[in-house]
Amino acid sequence: MSALYENTVDVLSTWAATSDDAELARKRTLDLLADGPAAMTRAHRIGHVTASALIVGEDRRVLLCLHGRLGLWMQLGGHCEEGDATLAAAAFREATEESGISGLILDPTPVDIDIHEVRCGAADGSPAEPSVHYDVRFLLRAPAGSVERISEESSDLRWFAPDALPSPLASGTVQQIAPALARFL
Repeated sequence: MSALYENTVDVLSTWAATSDDAELARKRTLDLLADGPAAMTRAHRIGHVTASALIVGEDRRVLLCLHGRLGLWMQLGGHCEEGDATLAAAAFREATEESGISGLILDPTPVDIDIHEVRCGAADGSPAEPSVHYDVRFLLRAPAGSVERISEESSDLRWFAPDALPSPLASGTVQQIAPALARFL
């Protein structure tokens, strides 16, 4: 996790947040990362960095999943893993696994950071405990003709127009859409 940790510190040290809320979240995440590489893992129970991605289609619709355990619509993503070379690669891996879409195109610069309380299990499979996710979000572009497949982690997976999002929606989901679409040219 050392290389992933170093990449995350570098990315967040140089990232220019697009809002005051994102800037505050960036600073809070860097404060968490002062705890060292452990802050990238579920073992760091007070909080850990996660990576997710908003997948956008050519028609500017967004792909959201209905999270199987939480019952909320949200972007795709999750915990970093030992083999992830970069934070953007972690988001790419998670989104590819959870969407089943091949050929996604990654924008390696974050679009948003959301900090939220969760109940997540440790990597050893122990029961879910309270923790905090410092979720760094990226933009992924879906190639034309993409066909999504629901993974084991989701109850549903669908495309939505940004002005017609589903309910119930996870908090923090909406805030990433505008900065992602601003990059979608």
